[in-house]
Amino acid sequence: MSDAAVRPADLSDAAEIARIQRETWHAAYEDLLGKQALAELDGADLVGTWTEAIDYPNSQVYVATEGEFTVGFCVAGLAPDVEVAAADGSLPADADVTGLIANLLVEPRWGRRGHAGRLLGTAAAGLRADGAVRGIAWVGQGDHASLGFYRRAGWNPDGTVRTLDTGERMLREVRLTGTLELSLV
Repeated sequence: MSDAAVRPADLSDAAEIARIQRETWHAAYEDLLGKQALAELDGADLVGTWTEAIDYPNSQVYVATEGEFTVGFCVAGLAPDVEVAAADGSLPADADVTGLIANLLVEPRWGRRGHAGRLLGTAAAGLRADGAVRGIAWVGQGDHASLGFYRRAGWNPDGTVRTLDTGERMLREVRLTGTLELSLV
């Protein structure tokens, strides 16, 4: 394996992040999202969206690299109240120190090489530096690979679920939570 690393994304990474999102969603999420959602993704200005995300002052965007290739990315930041609230809308006592892993994707052909763990570990360190003490992530209930990954990292469902309308089907997501004191490699 070539040298693998994680670094903060810069604006020049937006096109590669967009490509990875498109390719990964097509390869791994068609059954969860449906063809209509993927067609909308294909028509979207993802490069512009990712440029804005990288430039957004309260987000942390990281890219995983292997040799000269960008192979994955992660977006993290302090969790907005709507993401950390219980189903009844109440906020936990630690809402203001909860981090959100908003997106973590590794292109499938680069999977099982430790990139996701390095991304999560780096994002967790960044969230701790911003004052977060625990993390959350939303994962599709049928996304067994991602659920297994987070469980291996010590993150587990907290009992909160939400349903998103993809335009073609309903996507049920479970919220996972866990420590940000990770030592993943």
